[in-house]
Amino acid sequence: MAAGAESGSGRGAGSAPSTPLATPMSAMSTTTPMSARSVRWERDVEEGCGGLERPLLLRRGTNTTSQMAVVGANVCPIESLDYEIVENDVYKQDWRSRGKIQIFHYQVLKWVLALLVGSVVGLIGFFSNIAVENIAGFKLLLTSNLMLQNRYKVAFLWYISCNAVLAAAAAALCTYIGPAAAGSGIPEVKAYLNGVDAPSILASTTLSVKIVGSIFGVSAGFVLGKEGPMVHIGACVASLLGQGGSRKYGFTWNWLRYFKNDLDRRDLITCGAAAGVAGAFRAPVGGVLFALEEATSWWRNALLWRTFSTTAVVAMVLRSLIEYCRSGNCGLFGKGGLIMFDVSSQVTSYTAMDLPAVVLLAVLGGLLGALFNFLLDQILRVYSHINEKGAPYKIVLTVAISLVTSCCSFGLPWLTACTPCPPELAASGRCPTIGRSGNFKNFRCPPGHYNAMASLFLNTNDDAIRNLFSGGTDSEFGVPMLLAFFAAVYSLGLVTYGVAVPAGLFIPVILSGASFGRLLGALTGLDTGLFALLGAASFLGGTMRMTVSVCVILLELTNDLLLLPLIMLVLLISKTVADYFNKGVYEQIVRMKGLPYLEVHGEPCMRSLVASDVVSGPLITFSSVEPSSASAPSWTRCGERDTTGSR
Repeated sequence: MAAGAESGSGRGAGSAPSTPLATPMSAMSTTTPMSARSVRWERDVEEGCGGLERPLLLRRGTNTTSQMAVVGANVCPIESLDYEIVENDVYKQDWRSRGKIQIFHYQVLKWVLALLVGSVVGLIGFFSNIAVENIAGFKLLLTSNLMLQNRYKVAFLWYISCNAVLAAAAAALCTYIGPAAAGSGIPEVKAYLNGVDAPSILASTTLSVKIVGSIFGVSAGFVLGKEGPMVHIGACVASLLGQGGSRKYGFTWNWLRYFKNDLDRRDLITCGAAAGVAGAFRAPVGGVLFALEEATSWWRNALLWRTFSTTAVVAMVLRSLIEYCRSGNCGLFGKGGLIMFDVSSQVTSYTAMDLPAVVLLAVLGGLLGALFNFLLDQILRVYSHINEKGAPYKIVLTVAISLVTSCCSFGLPWLTACTPCPPELAASGRCPTIGRSGNFKNFRCPPGHYNAMASLFLNTNDDAIRNLFSGGTDSEFGVPMLLAFFAAVYSLGLVTYGVAVPAGLFIPVILSGASFGRLLGALTGLDTGLFALLGAASFLGGTMRMTVSVCVILLELTNDLLLLPLIMLVLLISKTVADYFNKGVYEQIVRMKGLPYLEVHGEPCMRSLVASDVVSGPLITFSSVEPSSASAPSWTRCGERDTTGSR
C-alpha cells in the first residue's frame, strides 16, 4: 500500500484509500464494511501497526444523520473516489463524439468555475465578517453602556443570555438540520481530497448551516474562529458549482455535465479550500500554499494556476468591499476589517541577542502545541459519550460551555485591577475606549484608567488578536494578566472545539500563542508585539504542523517581510519538537472520526508486507459481462467477511 501511495504524481496518494489491491473492478466506488474495518483496526493495534488509537466512530455501524463532524456520532457509509478518470470504451466514445467547440467549452468552463468559486467565497467571507462584527458589536456595546450606568448585574445577565441564545441557535442548526457542519470541516475536506467521500459533508444544507452557524458561534463569544469553517465553506461552494447545483432541491445546470467526475470535482474543491483560507485571512498566496501543504493529496502544475487565480479573485473582492465599508456603509459596527490586517505600523527590529529567546519560544510553543493535541484528543473522547446520547445532550453541552466562557470573559476582568492610561492617550481622548473596539476598555474603572483584561475578553476575537499584536505597547498588558489570559484561552479553546457548532482551531491557537509570546517578551524585556506574533507562529507549528503556508499567511497579514527569518526559524523548531510526541491536530481528528486516510508513506511495519498479506481468498473473478443474478451471491459473501475487494 505504501508503494501505491507513492506511485501518483505530486506528493499525494495514487489511489483511493479503500481501493482494492487485486480486483478487476477496482475502478468502482466502494463502500468499506464497518465491521471488517473495525476488526482490521483492532488487529493492527495489537500488532503495533495501527498508528493512533482506534477511532471513535467505529463503535456503531449505523447512521441516520450522516454525522461525520461531531466526534462520537454514528458511523455513515464511506465511499472511495477515483483519482483518475476511468478511460473505458464509453468514455472514449464520448470524447470522440465531441467537437472542437465542445472541447474548448470544457477548457473555458474550468477557469470560469474557478473564478466563480473565488467570487462567491469572497462574498461569503466578507458578509460573514460583517455579520459577526455587527452582532457581537451590538452585544458588547450594550454591555458596555450598562456598565457605564453601574448596572453591573443587568449587564452580566444581558451578556451571558445573548451568548447562550446564540450558542443554542448554532448548536440546534448543527444538530437537527446540518450535522456535518459542526467542527472546523478541515479534516473532512482533507479526507475528501485524499479520496474519501462521506455523505453530506459537501451538501447544500451543510453549506447553509456552516455559514449561519459559524456567525452565531463566533458572535456567541466562544474561543473559536470562522477561519477553519471558511475552508469547508469554500469546498462546499466548489462542490455545488462543479456538480451543477443540487438535485435534491431541483436546481441543476445540465451544461456542467462534463464536470461530473471525481477528477474535475476534486480539482475544483481544492480551489475552494484555497479560496476559503484566502477569504478568512486575506492571504491569497497563503491559501494556495495551504491547499498544497495541508489539504490536497494530489497536486498538478495545472492546478497551481487555477488555485492562484481563484485566491486572487477572493483578494480583489475583499479589497473592493473593504474600501466600500470604510465610508461607514456596512452597519453600525462593521468596517470590513479582517483579522490582523495591517496590525502594526511599527518598524520591526531585532538583533542576534534576541535569538536565544526566540529559540526558547519555539521550543516551548512546540511542547505546548503537542500538549494541546494530546489534551484535545482526550476531551473529544469524553465528548463522544455525550454526543452519542442524542441531540438534546449536544445542545446542553454547547450551552454549558457557553456559560463557562461567558463567566470567564466577564469575571476575569472583574478581578483585574485598573491600569492608568498613558498620558498622551488620555489627553487625546483615546483612553479609555468606549465602544466596540480598542485597546483600552473602561469596565468599571475610574476616569483615566482602563481594564487590560477587558480589552482582550470584551472584544471580538479578531480585535483581541490585533491588540496583542500591536507594537509599541510593552506596558499595556502586565505579566500576571497575560498569564491568566493565556491559561483561560488555552483551556477554553480545548473544551470548546468538541461542541456542536462550526468551530475553527486557528483562533484559539493564535490567541494562546500570542498571549504566551507576549508574556515571554515581557519577562525577557524584549519587543512584546514581535514576540506575540512569533508565539502565534510557534503554536501554529506545534499544533497544526504547517510551516510554509503558515509562514506566508502571517507575512501577508502583517505586511512585514523583515519577520521572515524569525518566523521560519520558529516554525521549523516548533514543528520538529512537536513531531517527536504526536501528529498534527487535523491528522489526529481524521483518524478519530474513522475517516480512512492514505498517507504519502506507509507505516514502517508495512515495508515487510506483500500483496498476499492484505488480500483474502479465494479470489473471486468476473467476466467483462456478468448478469446481476450471477454476481449478487458473490457480493453477499464478500460483505460477510474481512475482504479488500469491492462491495
